[in-house]
Amino acid sequence: MALSFAGLCLAGQGAVIPAKAVLAQVLLERAFAKSRSTGAPVKAWPWADAVPVARISVPRLGVSEIILSGGSGEALAFGPTLVPGSAPLGQNGTAVVAAHRDTHFSFMQHLQPGDVVVVETTDGDRASFRVQGGYVVRNDQFAIASRAVAPTLVLSTCWPFDATTQGPWRYVAIAHAQSSR
Repeated sequence: MALSFAGLCLAGQGAVIPAKAVLAQVLLERAFAKSRSTGAPVKAWPWADAVPVARISVPRLGVSEIILSGGSGEALAFGPTLVPGSAPLGQNGTAVVAAHRDTHFSFMQHLQPGDVVVVETTDGDRASFRVQGGYVVRNDQFAIASRAVAPTLVLSTCWPFDATTQGPWRYVAIAHAQSSR
């Protein structure tokens, strides 16, 4: 009986992170919509340390996630974050967005060169990027050309995708803005 109860408790703890991620996306979608309609940043909950700044989607994979400001550990628990020091999304320079491999960026294992990534900011700007490719790099050797002359999007997550512990490796995908024709 005690072992069954302990097993149920452990299973419940294991379900908390994915459940929190799903619930957070619902609250973040509401905050994103309110930010769009009011033109002012809106926190998804009063104690949040970040606000929605954009929505990222990958149509081929049916993925849509809210991107948060700040890049803090708390923000990363709830969604992808725009890494501090990045260029504004959709503007000249390199915008770096990071998220956990087992929740919001689990789709990155299926990302392919040529995939389109769409970014829609809270101010209504929309940019489309085409994935050029991806590579694995150590987190302490990760460098991005921050002064890109065109909008560039970098997506980063932990690697390998199926690992259950933290490690020094990151998977990085590079996407360049598509020209409007």
